[in-house]
Amino acid sequence: MKLDLLYEIDVPKPWGDKPHPYGQREHEQDAYREALEQIQLADKLGFNTTWHVEHHFREGRSHSPAPEVIIGALSQCTENLRLGFGVTLMPHAFTPPMRVAEKVATADILSNGRVEWGTGRSTPMEQIAFGVDRENSRDQWQEAIEAVVGMWESEYFEFHGKYLDFPRRMVTPKPYQDPHPPAWMAATSEGSDAVTRSLGLGLLSFSIMQPIQKMASQIRQYREAAAKPKPLTRVTTNKVAAYTLVHCADSMEECEANGIWDSVWWWYQNLAEFTLEWEFPHFSQEQKDQIFPLLKMQESGKFDPKVFSDADMIIVGDPDQCYEKMVKYHDLGVDQLICYIQFGYLPHESIMKTLELLGKEIIPKLEKLDIETTASVAANGALDPSKMTGPID
Repeated sequence: MKLDLLYEIDVPKPWGDKPHPYGQREHEQDAYREALEQIQLADKLGFNTTWHVEHHFREGRSHSPAPEVIIGALSQCTENLRLGFGVTLMPHAFTPPMRVAEKVATADILSNGRVEWGTGRSTPMEQIAFGVDRENSRDQWQEAIEAVVGMWESEYFEFHGKYLDFPRRMVTPKPYQDPHPPAWMAATSEGSDAVTRSLGLGLLSFSIMQPIQKMASQIRQYREAAAKPKPLTRVTTNKVAAYTLVHCADSMEECEANGIWDSVWWWYQNLAEFTLEWEFPHFSQEQKDQIFPLLKMQESGKFDPKVFSDADMIIVGDPDQCYEKMVKYHDLGVDQLICYIQFGYLPHESIMKTLELLGKEIIPKLEKLDIETTASVAANGALDPSKMTGPID
């Protein structure tokens, strides 16, 4: 199991006492500068991929609308990390497919073939603002992928589909990787899981704060369908990448001194309130409380975010504690564990320390674990996937 990173460029409020826009500008600039410094350190420590989101209008969370710009910068100041679009938003109103083809291929060239191409459809809040046809967004997503791959693989390309009518043109440049970068799909629901596994795309599991037994079921179903895919592209990516919050220090006491639980709660509260506002705006308060019961529990002082860690939904602690939790994800069948480390109010120095501990103490252990697992499989034959991805007690 490889360790990846995810960057959303969190910029939590408050933004200081300066009048708008000066406080916001300063905090955003600090967040970007610190992210680049962190990623350059990770490049030297054996991390696998750094994924970069495309989100729009997410105040406080995800000030990252242009991953192609970040990846372009990283292509010139890193050497080892793979650079992931996590994800490009494919419904045509966000970005026409030809522009996706151009920017992803350009990043692939600049990075000498280190790009991973994640795809997705986004949220209602963003879709509405861009005028996306929400009812047909999944069909547009699939048609866009077909068109982009055709633009990469054909010298001259034309496309006359349901949503895209594109005249014969030479789309430039072509990707560095042959025939094109590995393709992934962001999945946050069982419906998107099913689409992902049937089309030969890698699974970017962005579901979080769920029992890992549920993730085990998700991975098992993906593996079963991925064994006989109907590939959407000529690059079949039979991999599962799952993300969670990660913070590591010399001791749990140091994690707590860094303000880990305030940052975890900030993350959860922000996600819950955003989801309720944009996904379930017409629900009654009682219905909303059923979807995110922890909000009401926290208001009454009956919830402690440590519960997330106790249930292994997030990875927090000293190196031994973090490794023990990561092994459980490994045993579920996760190929790439996406570590979300720059979140909430965590100091930059504490995030750099997290990277150092993960890189120097945990990545070597995971590499040894992979070698031992491979040797065991070779000695005993293929393992039963259901046993590899079964629930962890």
